[in-house]
Amino acid sequence: MKKMKLFLLIVLIIMLSVQSAMAIPAFARRYKYSCTTCHDPFPRLKDYGDEFAGNGFIEPDEERERDYVTAGDDKLWLNRDFPFAVRFDVYGLAETGGDVKLDLQTPYGVKLLTGGTLYKNIGYYMYFYLFERGEVAGLEDAYIHFDNVFKSNLDILVGQFQTCDPLMKRELRLTYEDYHAYKVKIGDSNINLAYDRGLAFAYGIDKTGTDIIATVTTGNGIPEAGVDKRFDADPYKNFMIRVAQGIGEHISIGGFYYRGKEDRVVDEVLTPGLSNTVTYFGPDLVLNLGKFVLTGQYLQRIDTDPIFIGTASPVTTHGIVGELVFAPKYDRSNTYWTLLYNRIDSGMDAYDYHTIAFSGTYMMARNLRLIGEYIYDLENTNHMFILGLTSAF
Repeated sequence: MKKMKLFLLIVLIIMLSVQSAMAIPAFARRYKYSCTTCHDPFPRLKDYGDEFAGNGFIEPDEERERDYVTAGDDKLWLNRDFPFAVRFDVYGLAETGGDVKLDLQTPYGVKLLTGGTLYKNIGYYMYFYLFERGEVAGLEDAYIHFDNVFKSNLDILVGQFQTCDPLMKRELRLTYEDYHAYKVKIGDSNINLAYDRGLAFAYGIDKTGTDIIATVTTGNGIPEAGVDKRFDADPYKNFMIRVAQGIGEHISIGGFYYRGKEDRVVDEVLTPGLSNTVTYFGPDLVLNLGKFVLTGQYLQRIDTDPIFIGTASPVTTHGIVGELVFAPKYDRSNTYWTLLYNRIDSGMDAYDYHTIAFSGTYMMARNLRLIGEYIYDLENTNHMFILGLTSAF
């Protein structure tokens, strides 16, 4: 009921505030840019798009007072036209295993997105997942971004986001298949590297080409507040640090470390004394050769007691994500090809996962992609074939 009320409120706001000129997504509409300025193709970001996002979705050289309602107050920057966009995904899926051989996922997902400027060097971004596999999922990404804090290279992000974003951004992938190592939760644990609430700090060292990102999060995802009206389910906070080093123009190597602790929670009741400590660590690599971009991630996860019985032995989980994207004509390509490899090998066999996916994208328009994908599940010897459309407008 709460989600439905929120949905109706958002629809009402959209009906009252959105202008008639809604032909292209919000940022392209705002700055009169083609989608290829930031994307290669959408939603995947190229270097300029990554820089634009890192600036809090602000283009400093293009900011004009006429684009805002200031009311003569130099502390007020209200967007004259409320930035708004929609993403709409539909898929048809056929597979050799399972009870349903043919599934029409139409729609698979509908997102309502907004983002832009709040004030000088302050931006925001959020989206409401209107339908995700048929249910109202609610807010996922939702944060305020402070750029160049104290006129330094420090950025601070406050809100909810994916902890894996500094590693590989799941929302920007071209494939139907996901990056599963970031999503998996072992046993009864609530900890993974997907959505969480907290703070992120990013600092760039220009002289060495080094990026440092640290996060502090609740560690239990983004569920509804409990009976005590608190979002955190236990007294702990989780911490991550990631360091990435550019090597020349084409290579970036990085490594991350994450540590968190959680108490057992059943029906919103905390059980002190039964806890699980989760540690992640691993290297990552990006090799950008223009037409070919290779991204790789290895991670190891260690749970001290993922089933919360007090006498369990630690469980180690190994994860691999490898992605190769080929763009024949760079950002002006009409076709893109993606090879994606997923491997999870856990001490609890139920969480093992092993797939290889081959995906082709054809740009019917700059904001409309036709997707054909084949996924081979090596763990269960299953074949999946996907045909879909992804649009943004």
